[in-house]
Amino acid sequence: MKPRAVGVLAVACAFVIGSCGVPDAGPTPMRGASVELVAFGSCDAALEQFRAAALTQWEQSEQVEPRPGVFQREAIPAEAPAASPGSITKEQHSGTNNHEAGVEEPDLVQTDGRRVVTVADGRLRVIDVASRRVTSTMDLPGGWAGELLVDGDRALVVGQRELTLVDLTGAARPVGTLAVDGEYVDARLVGGRARVVVRSQPKPPPVEPHAIADTTIDDWLPAYDLTTAQGTRSHGRLVDCENVYHPPEPGTSLLTVLTFELGGPLGTGDPVAIAADGTTVYGSATNLYVAHNAPQGTAIHQFDIASPGAARHVASGSAPGALLNQYSMSEHDGHLRVATMTGADNTVTVLASKGSTLTAVGTLGGLGRGERIYAVRFLGPVGYVVTFRQTDPLYTLDLTDPARPRAVGELKITGYSAYLHPAGEGRLIGVGQEADLQGRALGLQVSLFDVGDAARPVRLAQHRLTGGMAQVEADTHAFLYWPPTGLLVLPTDTDALVLRVGDGSITEVGRIGDGSLVLRSLVLGDELWTVSQSGVLVHDASTLSPIGSVQFA
Repeated sequence: MKPRAVGVLAVACAFVIGSCGVPDAGPTPMRGASVELVAFGSCDAALEQFRAAALTQWEQSEQVEPRPGVFQREAIPAEAPAASPGSITKEQHSGTNNHEAGVEEPDLVQTDGRRVVTVADGRLRVIDVASRRVTSTMDLPGGWAGELLVDGDRALVVGQRELTLVDLTGAARPVGTLAVDGEYVDARLVGGRARVVVRSQPKPPPVEPHAIADTTIDDWLPAYDLTTAQGTRSHGRLVDCENVYHPPEPGTSLLTVLTFELGGPLGTGDPVAIAADGTTVYGSATNLYVAHNAPQGTAIHQFDIASPGAARHVASGSAPGALLNQYSMSEHDGHLRVATMTGADNTVTVLASKGSTLTAVGTLGGLGRGERIYAVRFLGPVGYVVTFRQTDPLYTLDLTDPARPRAVGELKITGYSAYLHPAGEGRLIGVGQEADLQGRALGLQVSLFDVGDAARPVRLAQHRLTGGMAQVEADTHAFLYWPPTGLLVLPTDTDALVLRVGDGSITEVGRIGDGSLVLRSLVLGDELWTVSQSGVLVHDASTLSPIGSVQFA
């Protein structure tokens, strides 16, 4: 399963800020390296190159670790069902805290306003919002599930070993299950069409020259098992050799993008693969980017997802240093902005696809020398980067000219923000940790910034929780901001902290919890729902007065 924290912040930061899990920037970065990919001409050519790459790794004493099996799936636009009398319109309910508007990300909980769909403990549950009652429960293949995407009356559930397409009409029932050799990385849903990213390694991993020489092409390419609702099973090679693209010096990993139309039957996902690795996914409405932090820099692969059918590899390239997370990437007006940690300092690189290469057209370095990136947010032609060692500089960036990205403002405060979120015109919310002047964490800190004047960012308000930690530091889906009322809900390591954000203020409304770790929160009409592994608590969204609950059996 994708390494996204959903529990008690198993993030154990030891409460010394420098010990938190920020990726190491690695050795000397490579700048502006071009990566051109071409398809293997045959399975013989693919096998030869895979063997050569494995032999090189063996000679460098780098063993290939096997990856656990995973799932893939695909989706298409499904006609939205007519609203029932008790349903809530989209304007009246919140959803997943997605990076980009209109680009859905998989999560533990999804809602369309009339029902809430959850996955936990190997079960999918459908809850009717009007009656606050579980109307359907389905055990998932494999007995475990990570997250799901929902479109109309279809849900795509990604589990540790399988990917399951579910029909939500009436009692939830599986449409099909697809198991794929490999490791699930991430997925995106746009217009009812899901793109799922999987990475795989040879099976079993050859660790000696004679074992490498004995491998066949099927040892290197992932296999699939597909089961239909009628019980019909098929098995085979997931991707043909001719659909595998590779750089001049391919590795032993394989990165596959699958496509599924949620409104149709479950197939093998129209796979497209490249002989490369990938661990971080960012998606816009038209492009999917898969990146991997390597010792010599961050490799980035761009796929066109604007049209129906298989994703199309467009270009590949690199940026110096290492990414923090998906928020380190953002597409705007045909350019990809990438914020990376290069060791000595931090850099923003602006890339554009030229032919089959992502080429650097602009670079801004020198951000937070001797510090690391803790948060990044790009919003249209502006950007915000938080670095930290003992104090927290919040840098404001002018990205209007892709060839000349500029740092135009800086605000130094104690502590740091690990997540940044827009809160209306000229306002930015930051969630992270307060710290003393030596950089020791003191507890949860929520800040409201005025960034209307990019040259002079100001903190307008601050709320602190001594010794606490917000889950959004490790899991960006554990965050709810509801602009109509300024409601801000932060699941913490003990309960859910409910705040009200005004134009220049942050006020605590209360705390919600029943002993179970709160994982997600939703606004549904006038109600605030908080979801845990054990069930749902329902409160009045204005007063936090208890209204009801839903227990998971």
